[in-house]
Amino acid sequence: MNYVFYDFETTGRSSTWDQIIQVGAILVNDTFDILDRFEARCSLKPGTVPEPGALLVNKTTPEMLKKTNLSHFGMVQMMKETFEKWSPAMFIGYNSLSFDEEFLRKTFFKSLTDVYLTNTNGNKRGDILGLVRSAHLYYPECLKTPISEKGNAVFKLDQIASVNGISHDNAHDAMGDVLATMGMAKIIADKAPSVWKASLMTMSKQDVGNIVQKEKLFCVNEYFYGKARPFVVSFVCNHPVYNWPQCFDLKNDPEDYFNMDMSTLKEAMKKSPKILRSVKDNKHPIIMNPTYANNFDTYKQLGMKKLNERAEKIKQNEEFGKKVSAILQEEAQEKQDLDSQLDVQAEESIYSGGFPDDKTKMALKEFQKAEWKDRLVIADKMKDERYNYFAKRLMYEEAPDIMPKDLYNEIHRGIAKRILSTNDEKWNTIPKAYNELDSLRAKYEEDGDEERLSITNDINNFLEEIEKKYQEA
Repeated sequence: MNYVFYDFETTGRSSTWDQIIQVGAILVNDTFDILDRFEARCSLKPGTVPEPGALLVNKTTPEMLKKTNLSHFGMVQMMKETFEKWSPAMFIGYNSLSFDEEFLRKTFFKSLTDVYLTNTNGNKRGDILGLVRSAHLYYPECLKTPISEKGNAVFKLDQIASVNGISHDNAHDAMGDVLATMGMAKIIADKAPSVWKASLMTMSKQDVGNIVQKEKLFCVNEYFYGKARPFVVSFVCNHPVYNWPQCFDLKNDPEDYFNMDMSTLKEAMKKSPKILRSVKDNKHPIIMNPTYANNFDTYKQLGMKKLNERAEKIKQNEEFGKKVSAILQEEAQEKQDLDSQLDVQAEESIYSGGFPDDKTKMALKEFQKAEWKDRLVIADKMKDERYNYFAKRLMYEEAPDIMPKDLYNEIHRGIAKRILSTNDEKWNTIPKAYNELDSLRAKYEEDGDEERLSITNDINNFLEEIEKKYQEA
């Protein structure tokens, strides 16, 4: 399969409330030859308040946001068409599964298009950040890494790329980050080929599930407290709600837990270090041969014979898997009961609000093909309030002149209420942005950074323009 390396620059950190402002993507073959590329930048959506810090990091000026002719919806349509043309492929980024992929899905959700484009119809997903961490764990010499003040390896793209000889002068530009990400992938494919090959086998949930349930024991790693940490594990059961494989850490003797009653086992599962590790099958886990256990002291001391014996005991004890599953079901239900009491906005409902029914799907397709003058009628066919709202919000952003005045005013006032709020909201507000700007300005004054001080003044003027537009709502 071909690979699509992609990256977004955004107005902030929230995939739910912020927006993509720049896309960079390249299509390459399995020897990393570039076959095609796509790059686009769009204007700011009406009603979005950018984080000043984000604009400074990705070097986006207010002038760029105002003068770009391409609208956000227009850019999304172009990106979707490009990604569909390049499919099937493996879609890969740097920290993409936690950041860019969530932006992509939620952007498609609010743009009334296919949310799961990158992992359906033969497409798969990967993340080079996790791959870099794994390669450094299993083959420490394959990559040079900057070191933090705490003595941990640093894996930020703008730092690790340059020390490994990858030109990255244009850091935090979408295409610059894409080319640096591909450069890191090439190094791993060359210097840690077993890790690279393992990564190609776990880019879909189905692939991960097949490996986890087929292999008696295997190596995985998780990253926390600044380090990648290895675990040699054996499959116990799938999570009854989230469906992630639950695997027993074989540094523990499973017989110590087999005969516990439910209450005692539940407490044991809460203790740290955990006896169970979740293999997040939709997050591109790197699964390695269990012989790598010999690289890590705790497992090396136990020896492969003992590890295999423990894994076999788990495999033979179906009752233990059922008990673990029942406990996880109970805990998930407790969490869902709490979550159901929260006030969920339409923008937050991508995973909790269910899939569109067949009639809504037809209306969504009709909406995409229609002209703006016909889209309001189509929007009213959408009985799911979320899609009805998104359709009308898109009209507000893209074709306000042809909207009924009362509908325009209703949406305009709703946005004004949100972004002018003085409460600590989930989204960015004008007061929040001013506070952040004041902090940045104080820092730049102290540092004598005249260039950035000038940009903060431009951002301040830009925020004032947005504020004035909505104060009059």
